[in-house]
Amino acid sequence: MAKVRVKVNSRAARSILQSPAVAEDLSSRARRIASAAGSGMEVDSSVGPNRARSQVTTGNFVARRREATRKALSSAIDAGR
Repeated sequence: MAKVRVKVNSRAARSILQSPAVAEDLSSRARRIASAAGSGMEVDSSVGPNRARSQVTTGNFVARRREATRKALSSAIDAGR
């Protein structure tokens, strides 16, 4: 069997990972997760030097307690699929 060599074009991969389409998709997924987790969840999205990112965090004490006792964010992860 012949060896297959793959050379990744890093500049092109970075361009895709930072694209507005990927950033919007990630933001949309994060908003759906935050909505499914309940009130008090906050969404933060940004584009960094290598890729776009989104995160859902607890925004207040009630949301933190709901995550600690009922795993609100962990249970809502499927909403982002």
